[in-house]
Order: sequence, then structure tokens, then C-alpha cells
Amino acid sequence: MERFRSGWKRIIEPIARLCVRLGISANAVTVVGSVLSILVALLTGVTGWLFWGAFVLTLLVLFDSLDGSVAALSGGGTRFGAFLDSTLDRIADWATLAGIILYVNLHSDLWYNAGPTKTSFPDYMTPYITGVTLYAIMTSFVTSYARARAESVGCEAKNGVATRADRLTIILIGMALTGLTGQIVILAVAMTLLAVLGTITVVQRILEVRRQMSRAGE
Repeated sequence: MERFRSGWKRIIEPIARLCVRLGISANAVTVVGSVLSILVALLTGVTGWLFWGAFVLTLLVLFDSLDGSVAALSGGGTRFGAFLDSTLDRIADWATLAGIILYVNLHSDLWYNAGPTKTSFPDYMTPYITGVTLYAIMTSFVTSYARARAESVGCEAKNGVATRADRLTIILIGMALTGLTGQIVILAVAMTLLAVLGTITVVQRILEVRRQMSRAGE
């Protein structure tokens, strides 16, 4: 997904220029975008409107780089702006996955014994998706921590099979398709894929830091 970033920035540049003319700072754009993402994600879980929640979150994600464009047009970003953006991104990531946990625990009526087909089997999906999503939250935060900790010891750990953009794509597609079809198995597959890719990314970053330290004789 990272390969599309430069093209998208050119598309949103007129909006960034408008923000600059209106005196809206890059940090203000960061805060507003993050707060909206957090609220929409949690409300999606509470209301059960999975498709529309995924749709609005997709729009917000698409405009996630708007703050960087505003900063560039305002004379360049600041270190605090980069710190603020990264910190609020972590909260937004948590809220998105927390919304999924809320959804499966509050709205099992939307798929379990829903419609004309009834079943006597227990609801295995709710505990499974809850557990695998909690695990995915852990891998998401460790992925970010590994990069930050690596930089603190003079290494670089940006590699990995799934970037934040890739992870969000998996989450939002899983949410949207589940909301459209009512098939909870789609969300289960998406969360499982997210957990697996997150694990691989963490391992990749650990091995990369080890390789760099070994090369430096540490």
C-alpha cells in the first residue's frame, strides 16, 4: 500500500492548500482526524453498523496523510508533529480493533441463529474473534515498539511483511464484507490473517536488529 502514498498526496494537495489558507495547522488536522477515527471505530462496534463504519473509516484513513501535506506546505513538519501523529495513530489503531471486539460481543444476534437457519451449535465465533483480535492488538503495538526501540539503540527496523497501511486494509475489507454479507467467518479470517502477519512482522524486525548488531560486532 505504501507505493500509492505519493500519488494520493498529489490528489489531496488542493485540500492541504485550503487548510493552509484557512490557517489550520498540521497538528490540528492530526488531532481532528484521530479523534474522528477513534469515535467512528468505537461507535461502529456499539451500533453494529459494520459496513458504514468501515466506509467512514476508509475515508478517514485516506486523508491520514493530509497533516503531512499541510506541514510540507507550511514550511515543513516538526519533530513534535511527527511524534503527535505517531502517538495518535496508535490510539486509532487500538480503537479500530476494540470496535471489532465490541461488535462481536454486542451483536452476535446479527449472525448467530440469525435468519431462517437455526443451529444448536454454541457460538464459537465470538470468543475466537475476541481472542485473535486481542492478539492482533498486541502484535500491532509490538511492531511499533520494535521500530522505536531499535532506533534508540542505533538500528533501523522498518521492515516487515505488513505495514500499518496493509494492516488497516485487511481490517477495513474484513469489516465491510462482513457488514454486507452478514458472514462472520469473513471477519474471523481477516483477524486471523492480521494476527499471523503481525507475528511475522515482529519476528522480521527482531531478526533485522540482530543482523545489524551482529554486523556491527555487538
